[in-house]
Amino acid sequence: MGMAEKEKNLGEGNLNKLMFKMAMPTIVAQIINILYNIVDRIYIGHIPGVGSDALTGVGVALPIIVFISAFSAFVGQGGAPLSSIWLGKGDKEHAEKILGNGTLLLVIFTGILMFVFYIWQRPLLYAFGASDATISYASTYLSWYLVGTISVELALGLNTYIIAQGNSGVAMGSVLVGAVFNIILDPVFIFVLKMGVKGAAIATIISQTLSAIWVLYFLTGKKALLKIRFKYMKPDFKIIKSICSLGISPFVMRSTESLISIVMNSGLQRYGGDIYVASLTIMQSVMQFFSAPVGGFTQGVQPLISYNFGAQNFKRVKQTYKRMILICGSFSFIGTAAVMAFPGIFAKIFTEDDVLVNLVSAKMPLFMCGMLLFGVQMAIQPTFLALGQAKISLFIAMLRKVILLAPLAVIFPLFWGTDGVYLAEPVSDFISAITAITLFTLNINKILSKESVEQIK
Repeated sequence: MGMAEKEKNLGEGNLNKLMFKMAMPTIVAQIINILYNIVDRIYIGHIPGVGSDALTGVGVALPIIVFISAFSAFVGQGGAPLSSIWLGKGDKEHAEKILGNGTLLLVIFTGILMFVFYIWQRPLLYAFGASDATISYASTYLSWYLVGTISVELALGLNTYIIAQGNSGVAMGSVLVGAVFNIILDPVFIFVLKMGVKGAAIATIISQTLSAIWVLYFLTGKKALLKIRFKYMKPDFKIIKSICSLGISPFVMRSTESLISIVMNSGLQRYGGDIYVASLTIMQSVMQFFSAPVGGFTQGVQPLISYNFGAQNFKRVKQTYKRMILICGSFSFIGTAAVMAFPGIFAKIFTEDDVLVNLVSAKMPLFMCGMLLFGVQMAIQPTFLALGQAKISLFIAMLRKVILLAPLAVIFPLFWGTDGVYLAEPVSDFISAITAITLFTLNINKILSKESVEQIK
C-alpha cells in the first residue's frame, strides 16, 4: 500500500476492518512488551532457595524502571498524536519535525536518568521498600538495567510514531523481536549460566537493544511515511512545548505508577513484611497483563481518531471512539472477573511458595475488583489525548493516582493495616472511572468542532 493510499485508508477505509487491522498488532505488541518484565519476574520467582527474596527485590526496583519508561511515554504519546493530526491536516513536514524533536528529547532524557539513578540508587531502593534481605537483588537488577536506558527510551518512545502513521504491524515486529529474545535468553542467563537476577537484567538489555535497532531502521528507511531526519532534530521550542503539553498526561499516568508502587511497597513492608511486598509484585503483574490488551487496542485505534479529527471528519471520530469504549469496557470486565474467580492459578505462575500463593489468593479479588469498570476509563483517556485535550487528560490521570490512590494507600492502612493498602486500588479505580465518564459526556460535543481543531498548534 502506497503512502497516499495509507492516508486515504485512515479517513475512508472500512472502520471495523481498519480498527481490527490497526489494533491487533498493538495489542500483541503491548502483551509482548509487558512480558519483558513479567517473564523476568516469573523466572526470578522460581530461582531455587531465594526466589521469594529475589522477586521482592525486583518488585522494589520496578518503580524506577516504570519511571524510566514514563519518559518514553511522555515523548511518544505526547508527540505521536500531534504528528497524526498534522498528517491529517496535510502538513507532512511539520509532522516530521515533531518526530525529530521527539527523538532529541529521548536522547536527552536518557543521559539525565542514567546519571540520577546511578548516583542515588541504593538510598532510593531502601526508601521504596527494600530490606537488608532484598537490597542486593534490587540493586543488582537495576544497575544492569540502567545500562540499556537508551534502548528502552528509543524502542518504546519511537514505536508510537510508527503506529501513528498506520504501520502498527511494523511496531508489533519491533516488540516481538525483543520479547522473543528475552524469553529465550532469560532462562539461559538466569539458570544455565547461573547469573540469577543479574542475568535477567542482561537478557532484558539485549532484547530492548534489538527492538531499538528495529525501530530506528524503519524510521530512517524508505518505507516510513514519516522519517527521522537529522535536520529536524534541531530544537524547535514551540514543537517541544506542544509535545510536553500533550505528553504530560501519559507521563503522569506512567510515572505515578511508580509513586503508587513506592507508597504501597512501603506500607506493606511496614504493616506486613517482605512477603506482602512480593504479593503486590505478583498482583500488579497480573493487573498489567490484563490491562495491556486494552492499552494496545486504544494505542492502535488512536491514530484513526487523531487523523480524522485533524481532517474534521467528526462523524468517523464518533463512530471510532464509541466502538473503542464498548470493546475496552467489555474486555476489562470479563478479564477481571476471571482473575477474581481464580486468583490462585495466577499466583502459581509466579511462585511455588505456598504461603505467598495463599496470600495472593486471599487478597487479589479485593485488589482487582476496580478493574471491572476501569476499562471504560482506559478508553476515554486516550480518546482525549487523540483529540489534543491535554488538560482534561492530565486531570483524569492526576485524579486516579495522585489525588486518590497515593493518599488512600497511606490513610487506609491506619485503619485496616495491609488490607487498607489493597483496598485503596479499587476505590480509586471506581471513583476515577465514574469521573472520566462524566467529563467525557459533558465535553465531547464541544471538542468535536472546527474551532477545536484549529486550536491545535
